[in-house]
Amino acid sequence: MKKPDYTILVCNSYRVAGDAQGFCNKQGAVSFLQYLTEECADRGIDAVVTTTACMSVCSQGPIVVIQPNNYWYGGVTTDKLEEILDALEEGKAVEEYLIA
Repeated sequence: MKKPDYTILVCNSYRVAGDAQGFCNKQGAVSFLQYLTEECADRGIDAVVTTTACMSVCSQGPIVVIQPNNYWYGGVTTDKLEEILDALEEGKAVEEYLIA
């Protein structure tokens, strides 16, 4: 198996019991999955997009993390995702959206 260039993690607020019930999920983070998957494919970005359990920074959600760059983005919207992917293509981060 070829390792992808990027892993994009989308907080979907899953809890130990398995229920998605936190801030990121309630703010529509689940819709980011299809958008990111399709955008990465269209742009030729070699990435795996997946959801995660709660990342414990609800006050700054929705949260998207891009690895191996270790870019932690907060307050993410679909419009911000477009900017984030534009920057990723250029090998940069969108500094104003970074939370860590």
